[in-house]
Amino acid sequence: MNKIHIAVDAMGGDNAPGEIVKGVAEALAEHDELSVTLVGRQDDIEKALEGLTWPKDRLTIHHASEVIGMAEPPVRAVTTRKDSSIVQGMRLVKDGTCSAFISAGSTGAVLAGGQLIVGRLKGIERPPLAPVMPSAKGPVLLVDCGANVDARASHLVQFAQMGSIYMENIVGIKNPRVALYNVGEEEEKGNALVKEVYPLLKECETIRFVGNIEGRDIPAGAADVVVCDAFVGNAILKMYEGVASVLLKEIKSSLMSTLSGKIGGMLIRPSLKGVLKKYDTSAYGGAPLLGLKGLVVKVHGNAKAADLKKAVSQCILFEEQKINDQFKDRMQLIDRTKKSDAGDSSVSS
Repeated sequence: MNKIHIAVDAMGGDNAPGEIVKGVAEALAEHDELSVTLVGRQDDIEKALEGLTWPKDRLTIHHASEVIGMAEPPVRAVTTRKDSSIVQGMRLVKDGTCSAFISAGSTGAVLAGGQLIVGRLKGIERPPLAPVMPSAKGPVLLVDCGANVDARASHLVQFAQMGSIYMENIVGIKNPRVALYNVGEEEEKGNALVKEVYPLLKECETIRFVGNIEGRDIPAGAADVVVCDAFVGNAILKMYEGVASVLLKEIKSSLMSTLSGKIGGMLIRPSLKGVLKKYDTSAYGGAPLLGLKGLVVKVHGNAKAADLKKAVSQCILFEEQKINDQFKDRMQLIDRTKKSDAGDSSVSS
């Protein structure tokens, strides 16, 4: 059985270190092939481990004295707080001790550390942050949602390539439908960036491009991978989360406001639980930063033990499916195709 070693930021997030450590202990109990290094303040981690059961030979603690705050400037924090849990965790991936790093801490610091410390795979221009969101027809990968606000057309083409590979191998959707986010379905619509990207995606033989997609069609499940720059993607994600939260509160409030509502709520509870479970974003783990030399996964700041456990399973599958090798193979194929096309053009002229 192949051993998989993952580093986890024990200090990041609203519920650290308690829920983070608990999730790691539960994941270790489920996966015999797994080893975990908890990164953070040793005394705090040891206290959080009290009362839990875990395999002593597969859990280690890497002491890091500092914690990067959510409001700190990301690049400066990563370059100056060298003994922080995020920086030390990233270094464990960089030096090959661990194959993946999970954090519920500062998103900006995770993104900066991923690029500055772990580094990009050869051929990858910009690593995108890619969360999986629920829809009426199953999970949807949104790529990019936070890493590259000012993206170029070539970046979005790579996002589509990596997103397609990820959805097929990690989520299990064969030949996933890839769509470009736009203000309309027609090919001629959109700003300069999407107008430039559309024909490039249309010509890609390695992805199943289905054209443009509007925001209202994402929850309906019109695509499996939605490609956009991070400015647009982050707006989509936050709106998605906000509407879901408000709707849930309104449903609960309405059901509890009257006696008939309470009775009706009891009757529909099993069905309602099924619907809510279908739209639970934590079921898919965290958001991976795709295209790095090692996997970096950002989980929500309020992550609980169950979220950490899902993220760990996500990292294991990423390693077992050799996703980074597939990314490298795809980039090499694209590079060879470009050179071949350039050669053919030179000959014909």
